[in-house]
Amino acid sequence: MSGTGEALEVWIDQDLCTGDGICAQYAPEVFELDIDGLAYVKGEDDELRQQPGESVPVPLTLLQDVIDSVRDCPGDCIHVRRAADRVEVYGPEAE
Repeated sequence: MSGTGEALEVWIDQDLCTGDGICAQYAPEVFELDIDGLAYVKGEDDELRQQPGESVPVPLTLLQDVIDSVRDCPGDCIHVRRAADRVEVYGPEAE
C-alpha cells in the first residue's frame, strides 16, 4: 500500500482492454470508452489520452474508485503507479 498523499498516475494497456467499461462505471471522471470500444484515461481537461502508455494523475478523491476498477477489470489492463519513481502499486505488475 502506498503512502497517503503520494502522487499516483494511471494508464490503460489498450492491447489488453476488453471494452467491458467497468472502469468507466466506477470512475467516469478518469476512464472513458472511445468509439473504438476501448477504455482510455482522461485528464482534468476531459481529453482522452490515446497514446500507448499515456497516463493521467489519479485524483486522491477518486483513488478508491480507481483501485476498484483495477481489481474488477476483466482485461487486467489498468496500471496505477507512483509518479515519482513509476513503480506500479496497483495492477498486473504490482508487487
